[in-house]
Amino acid sequence: MTARLFALLLFFFHSLSFAAVVLQYHHVSSETPASTSIDPSQFEAHLQYLQDNGFKVVPLSSIVDGVKGQQPLTDKTVAITFDDAYIDVLTQAKPILDKFNFPYTIFVNPGIIDRYENRASSPYLSWAQLKTLGDEGVILANHGFEHDSLARIPDGISEKDWLAKQSTLLLKAEQILTEKTGQSWRYYAYPYGEYTPAIQAWVKQHDFVAFSQQSGAIGLTTDTTSMPRFPASKPYDKITSLRDKLNSLPFTISLADEDAETIFPYQQSKGVTFTVATDDFYKSQLSCYISGLGKQNVNWLDDNTFSITFSKDLPSGRVRCNCTAASISKPGRYYWYSKPWFILKPNGQWYPL
Repeated sequence: MTARLFALLLFFFHSLSFAAVVLQYHHVSSETPASTSIDPSQFEAHLQYLQDNGFKVVPLSSIVDGVKGQQPLTDKTVAITFDDAYIDVLTQAKPILDKFNFPYTIFVNPGIIDRYENRASSPYLSWAQLKTLGDEGVILANHGFEHDSLARIPDGISEKDWLAKQSTLLLKAEQILTEKTGQSWRYYAYPYGEYTPAIQAWVKQHDFVAFSQQSGAIGLTTDTTSMPRFPASKPYDKITSLRDKLNSLPFTISLADEDAETIFPYQQSKGVTFTVATDDFYKSQLSCYISGLGKQNVNWLDDNTFSITFSKDLPSGRVRCNCTAASISKPGRYYWYSKPWFILKPNGQWYPL
C-alpha cells in the first residue's frame, strides 16, 4: 500500500468516525443549589457557543440510534439533557432553548412528580406541563420511579431481590410516562450516576439505554448501558472548560473482571488496568487524573494495555479517573474517557448522597 493510499484511507476512516457529546444539566437558576445549577445567563452563553462554533444540537434519540445502528453522525454532534424535571427547565431554560431552536431531553421521576402534583408551589414540573413539552418535541425519559440509587442495596435484601424490586419500579415508571405523556423511549439516567456491572447487565436485559454521569464523548463502540454525559453546571460551567469537552473524541477503552467493578470498600482498590482499541494518539501524551489524587503515573504493559497504581488510597465518595490524549489525526482535539468508582466510607457505610 502506498503512503498516499494509506493516508487517504486513514482520512476516510476518521471522517466517518462518530463523535457525539451529551451535556447534563439540572437547574437553570441563580437561586437553586450551586452544585446542580447554572445561571440562566451562563446557560445562554453555552447555547450561543454551540451555535457560533458549528455544533449540531440534535435530539438524544439521534445519538442513541446512531450507536445502536452503527451509523456515524456528523462530527461535533451534541445533545442537551436535564435530570429531575425541575420547574425552572420550563420557566428559565425553555425560553433560551426556544431562542436557538435546540431540542432537549428531560429525565423524569414519576413517583416524585406524583407526590408534588397537587402542591401549590412545586419545584417540579407537573404532568400537564410535561405533556405539553412532550407534544412540542421534548423527549421525556426515565430517571427511575423515585430517585433511588440502584447501587445502594439496603441491608437485609439480596442483590437479586433488590434488582427484581427495582425492575418492577423501572417498568412502572416507564408505563406511567407512557400513560401521562405518550412517550416510551426506554432511556434511563442512573440516579446519582451510580451503577455496577450487575446493574449494567440488568439494564441490557430490560432493553434500556442507560446514561451515567461520568465524562466522555460517545462513539460507535460506546456501551449503551453506561453512556457518558458531561456535567455542565457549576463548577464546570465555564466556557473554557466546556470548549474542551465539546471537542472531545470517544476513547475506546475496556476493562475486565475486577477492573470493571465500581463499588469498593475504602483502601481495597489499589490500581486499575485499561485496554485501548485506538492508536490515534502518542502514548507518551496520555494523561490520567483521579479526583482527589491528581495526575497518575501511567505504565504501558504492551501496545494496547496500560495500568495505573494509585498514588494514594481512593477517597470515599464518587471518584473519577479521567484519561485524555491528544489526537494525531485531529490536531487540537482530545480523546476522553472517564472511569467511575463509588468508594465506601472507612466504616463500610455509604457516603452521603
